[in-house]
Amino acid sequence: MAQPIPSEDALDASLASQQRVIITNSCGEKLVGLLHDTGSKKLVILCHGFRSSKDDEIILNLTAALTSKGLGVFRFDFSGNGESEGVFQFGDYWKEAEDLHAVVLYFSEQKYEISAIVGHSKGGDDVLLYASKYRDVHTVVNLSGRFALDRGIERFLGKDFIQRIKKDGFIDVVDKTGKVLFRVTEESLMDRLNIDMHAACLSIDKGCRVFTVHGSADEIIPVEDALEIAKLIPSHKLHIIEGANHCYTEHQEELAKTVVDFLTSIQIVDAAVVGEL
Repeated sequence: MAQPIPSEDALDASLASQQRVIITNSCGEKLVGLLHDTGSKKLVILCHGFRSSKDDEIILNLTAALTSKGLGVFRFDFSGNGESEGVFQFGDYWKEAEDLHAVVLYFSEQKYEISAIVGHSKGGDDVLLYASKYRDVHTVVNLSGRFALDRGIERFLGKDFIQRIKKDGFIDVVDKTGKVLFRVTEESLMDRLNIDMHAACLSIDKGCRVFTVHGSADEIIPVEDALEIAKLIPSHKLHIIEGANHCYTEHQEELAKTVVDFLTSIQIVDAAVVGEL
């Protein structure tokens, strides 16, 4: 049975105070995002998934849910995606983590407190990689990120992708009409294959709280990936949404509530700790 998603009124409310913000990444490319200002200096940064954008349904619904609780939100397009500058690449996981770093630095300079970084799918890997390298954000939410990055490639490229890309240097991914959707170069493929999520998870600081949410019926990234991540990160909490697919098509409201409940519960704990000091 389908669950309702936030109404258009709720989404409109979350967009009412939005401000377009452009941030330059380390490559000199302009990243385009929208700041949802609730008057709070606590900010949640939302990261979209593979070949998606800041306007993805999951990102919009999370924005509505978080701003309704008074949290500020920044949602943006990674380089090569959406409105941001750059060329889309099949890999670029570490580059996207660096895009996120540029965003965190920008808002930190604007005196915002980055409450959490939240990523869906590839964005989930991006936030985990970020936490493995940087120590400036202490709450990370991974929504359906992939643990084994050597899997799932055949879905796009076919079983003989290694031989084909070694021969031609690239593979064009086409739709049913033959239109080229994107090109996978050997460099971008190796960029993905060389990422070690096992090592990255072990490198995350013990003081960083990581929350993983995954659908039990995820047809793109199996729920086993979430279980592997949970084994390796010290301060980790795992939540499985029964029956949810990769995009949480019929579980948008439950996903948003799950994320909001986790982040607001952390705020309560942190406030209590500060009060005891």
